[in-house]
Amino acid sequence: MTTTGADHATALRGPWWWSRWRSAVLDVGLALVSALECAAEGIPFSRDAGIPVSAGIVFGLLAGSVLVLRRKWPIAVVLVAIAITPAQMGFLMGIVGLYTLAAAELPRRIIVALAGMTFLGTLIVTFVRVRQSMARGDLTLGDWFVPFASLATSLGLTAPPVLLGLYVGARRRLMESLRERADSLERELQLLAERAEERAEWARGEERTRIAREMHDVVAHRVSLMVVHAAALQAVARKDPEKAVKNAALVGDMGRQALTELREMLGVLRSGEAAQRRTAAASASVAAVPVPLAAVGVAAAAAASRVVAEEEGPWLSELEVLVGQSAAAGMVVDLSVEGDVRSYAAAIEQTAFRVVQEALTNAHKHAAGAKTHVRLAHRVAEIAMQVENEPPPEPASAASAGLPSGGNGLVGMRERVLGLGGVFVSGPTDAGGFRVSAVIPAT
Repeated sequence: MTTTGADHATALRGPWWWSRWRSAVLDVGLALVSALECAAEGIPFSRDAGIPVSAGIVFGLLAGSVLVLRRKWPIAVVLVAIAITPAQMGFLMGIVGLYTLAAAELPRRIIVALAGMTFLGTLIVTFVRVRQSMARGDLTLGDWFVPFASLATSLGLTAPPVLLGLYVGARRRLMESLRERADSLERELQLLAERAEERAEWARGEERTRIAREMHDVVAHRVSLMVVHAAALQAVARKDPEKAVKNAALVGDMGRQALTELREMLGVLRSGEAAQRRTAAASASVAAVPVPLAAVGVAAAAAASRVVAEEEGPWLSELEVLVGQSAAAGMVVDLSVEGDVRSYAAAIEQTAFRVVQEALTNAHKHAAGAKTHVRLAHRVAEIAMQVENEPPPEPASAASAGLPSGGNGLVGMRERVLGLGGVFVSGPTDAGGFRVSAVIPAT
């Protein structure tokens, strides 16, 4: 990654007002050359002005050394160059000063005014000097040569440095703008990467929650029925061997069904992981370049969607089987269906089935022997379900089977229903029982 912005400024720090040491060395060298030039030009100036030669040399040295300030105060450098123009000094200082002035971030009116003053001063001085030379006979050309030489000299000393300075200044500002845009883009990419990581973590958390909810729904109901049948088997093993054999067969069937559902779920998860590994391997073989962090959240969400899409059942048509299993475990269950039976989207039917299943499981755990009513209503724009159990016949029967409770059943049901835009209500009834109600939109 290239050094841009503030890092670039701090990495190339020079002495005093210079941004780099190379710039300081260049300006000091130019100032030294300008001072020597002005000192040499101060000798004829002192003779013409009638002052000591040493004074002209010192004046030239001081005037020429002002060029060292061209990056800090370019206006002052140009003004000094204009001031010593009548003495025919500071040609290098004038050219470099105009270039620095035009390249600096100054208002255009200041650049135009100082360039115009330099042009006018050079024009006048050149006009006077050429005319004096022709008067002394040093030049034998015609009168047309005086304005021509004045204009050519003034334009040659003024226009090129100004135009070059404007070009370099515009290019410099363009590069700074591009650098600022690169810094802004880098910050935005970093922010997007952080957000992508957050989305990926959120997607992983949602997937873990969904898997935990599915495992709870699959295992809790089957195992609860198995525990109830096992308790009944223990109670009647010696008194009624035929009923004991029947309960043992039911326990075996419940265990096999639970194992089948667990294998199906684990198969879906493993196939999703294998598909992700194959996709990652194919991407690595195509191009060995880093994957953008923004793709992590998308890949995680896509994997979760694939797992949900590939998962099968259960369906509302299996409610009678579910109620029959609870009845076989000794629970008195009454199932009533209202409205015209029709099919719904897979997510809606699965959620409705899981709500009834979990409510029956809670009835097995906390109200063993109590009569339970299961009501399902097919409406125009929604499907409603209600599972209500009466008070258990014996207060101690609620924990007679020794079934543990983790308190996640109601939370899982609420998350399922609310995730589809439905309404979920649960709580005790006035008669001492418990009621679970849910309404899910049909679309």
